[in-house]
Amino acid sequence: MEGKCGDGTKKHAVSIRPLHCGVSVPNIEESIAWYQEMLGFTLVSNQYIPALMAKVAFLEHGDFKIELFEVENASPLPEERRFPNCDIKTHGTKHVAYAVADIHQVMSYLKSRNVDVALDIFQMEGELVGFIRDNAGNLIEIIQEPTLF
Repeated sequence: MEGKCGDGTKKHAVSIRPLHCGVSVPNIEESIAWYQEMLGFTLVSNQYIPALMAKVAFLEHGDFKIELFEVENASPLPEERRFPNCDIKTHGTKHVAYAVADIHQVMSYLKSRNVDVALDIFQMEGELVGFIRDNAGNLIEIIQEPTLF
């Protein structure tokens, strides 16, 4: 159900905002370290949840969180999910995107840390974009959005 707000913008009956993204990984401790060291996340919690039969960790960076899962005997990430142009051919969530003020500075820093670059900086619809992989091969998009900083 939609209605008008006082400022002339439409408002939906369901109010939402991004909270977190869940990522399944083969080794939660290695992934915690990767997200801390490479992207500056802070560990919030790390526990075993019997109902899920999984190790679960929450990390945060500002007001965004990542939920990491390690489940015994989970299927590995399929090879085609490691490449942006192939991954979009499989239904499901594709990647997490992070805005940065200066993509050249960020990608240079990540390369100096030997981060796995899936697609180096390129232009897409007027924006500068790049893709990296986390330590488990999951795709991460980096987008230059200087107006957000």
